[in-house]
Amino acid sequence: MGRLNQGFEYREQMGPAAAGRTVLAYLVARHRHSSEAVWQQRIAAGEVGVDDSPALSSDLLRAGQLLVWRRPPWEEPEVPLAFAVLHRDEHLLAVAKPRGLPSVPNGGFLIHTLLYRVRTMEPEATPLHRLGRGTSGLVLFARTADARRAVSASWREGRVDKVYRALVCGTPAPAFSVDTPIGLVGHPRLGRVHAASGDGKPALTRVRRIGPGAGGTIVEVTILTGRPHQIRIHLAAAGHPLVGDPLYVAGGGPGPEPGLPGDGDYRLHAYRLALAHPATGRRLELECGPPPDLRGED
Repeated sequence: MGRLNQGFEYREQMGPAAAGRTVLAYLVARHRHSSEAVWQQRIAAGEVGVDDSPALSSDLLRAGQLLVWRRPPWEEPEVPLAFAVLHRDEHLLAVAKPRGLPSVPNGGFLIHTLLYRVRTMEPEATPLHRLGRGTSGLVLFARTADARRAVSASWREGRVDKVYRALVCGTPAPAFSVDTPIGLVGHPRLGRVHAASGDGKPALTRVRRIGPGAGGTIVEVTILTGRPHQIRIHLAAAGHPLVGDPLYVAGGGPGPEPGLPGDGDYRLHAYRLALAHPATGRRLELECGPPPDLRGED
């Protein structure tokens, strides 16, 4: 059995592109996870408002207005909830996220997330990055505003080393790099997702083959940029998508009937993280040992 949460209020300020569109038309186009009929029902039930007043489907939106969906409580799917503390000091907290647990609230998850679970123990913790739902391993949190600013600057400037393990299709070369740009492309259910795109932002990934794995090959991956789903996209772009990835196929884009980013039974693990400590400046090296199916022979 899942657990009933307390519901959530989604708030979105309207930009110029929303001006002149009806509430219903905007919601259907912007949030494709639900059909027009479902959004119509939500509006009729009084769940949707504009500037703190109940909305009608036919209301015309203006730039600057606040559109709100007050989602009633719902039962969240069961997921692994246990996590381990890897490092804790006055400034930083590092934990091991299990595969299957979302990092932050999204979609059907609110309290069944790593952020919610961590904040029951450390209310001030702020995630400095996130892992996909199907990715396990090391996640770093800041415990102070100064730590958050310092580490975020290091991240932006490429001064944080990030190493992963993954199980990929086929047998890749012993070592190679991928620099395929990553941008938004079409997706039939979400509207757009990040994928390989000639018009995207620069991205760089380095890959080293570790050895054979169950149904594929284990590789170690170092990312020098931090684009969404970069590892999954770049390995697919190189012709070696993750085993079990329902979204990205060879070439780095969505397949003909793509799944959602959180779907699938792929194996990807955040293994090591190294950075200058925000308070001392000393190098801090963190590690979360890979699961048995990603160990291979180093």
